[in-house]
Amino acid sequence: MALHHAKSNEIVDLAPLGPALSDAMTTAITKTGQFEAIRLIVHAGDEIPQHHVAGPITLHCLEGHVELGLDSGAIELKANEWVYLEGGAPHSVKAVEESSLLLTIFFSE
Repeated sequence: MALHHAKSNEIVDLAPLGPALSDAMTTAITKTGQFEAIRLIVHAGDEIPQHHVAGPITLHCLEGHVELGLDSGAIELKANEWVYLEGGAPHSVKAVEESSLLLTIFFSE
């Protein structure tokens, strides 16, 4: 079965998952030649090791609390907060609590 990606003009519900968050998994929302949007789930205590992507990214914390490890030091991102990272910026993501984030990756043309 093919993975569903949102089409132009399709509304996607990004409301907090609440109690369902503990069983949720990361899901792709949409992908085009210019960008990709992903609902990133990071469970309490889990960490995505340091990595980088070529293009700029944004992270919008929909619910929960994560710590981003950056070359300049760690920053905390909590529900309703948003951050932009330049392309190529090394970063890690550690969930302080169950967390859901909207990750947007922008591609170079």
